[in-house]
Amino acid sequence: MTICSRCGEPLASGQEYCLVCGARLGTPARFSRTSSSAGWALRALATAVVAAIGAAGAVAATGTGGGGATVVTAIGGFATTPVGTPEEAPVGPSGVAEWPTDQEGWTIAIAVLPQTAGRAPALERARRARNRSLPQVGLLDSSRYASLHPGYWLVFSGVYASEAEATSALEDARRASRTAVVRHVVP
Repeated sequence: MTICSRCGEPLASGQEYCLVCGARLGTPARFSRTSSSAGWALRALATAVVAAIGAAGAVAATGTGGGGATVVTAIGGFATTPVGTPEEAPVGPSGVAEWPTDQEGWTIAIAVLPQTAGRAPALERARRARNRSLPQVGLLDSSRYASLHPGYWLVFSGVYASEAEATSALEDARRASRTAVVRHVVP
């Protein structure tokens, strides 16, 4: 149809309404209700088929033995495990322990006192810590160890082979000194 049946106005191809009188001219086949419903159903069916194929591929890619593997979860602990037994620190002439010569290890720093005040206050602090039943209380010169800041006396408790061992003894040391911390001692 090239003209409107009601008013005789010329029409463009595929026009549904007359622009002059507003009469409905008929629906082109591509806009019919049946063709659009069928198209939607076909698209939905195609999408479902593609999704089913994708799910089957994912299941095949992950294997068929699902559930046979054991999942292990770490819930805490130390970064390193104990490697050996602590070495006994030798007791020096001052009555407090001395760090073993040329030995790397871990300890608990009870107090850090400047060397400018002299050795006597550090020795007194070490003796007080020893009287509180801390193990292997000693004194070392921080200037002789690469891992410590020079110019201080370090009052320590224990010589440990690993950080984990020293950390496990930290709670007892904090009963004697609230500021006790674990330190790595490297000659």
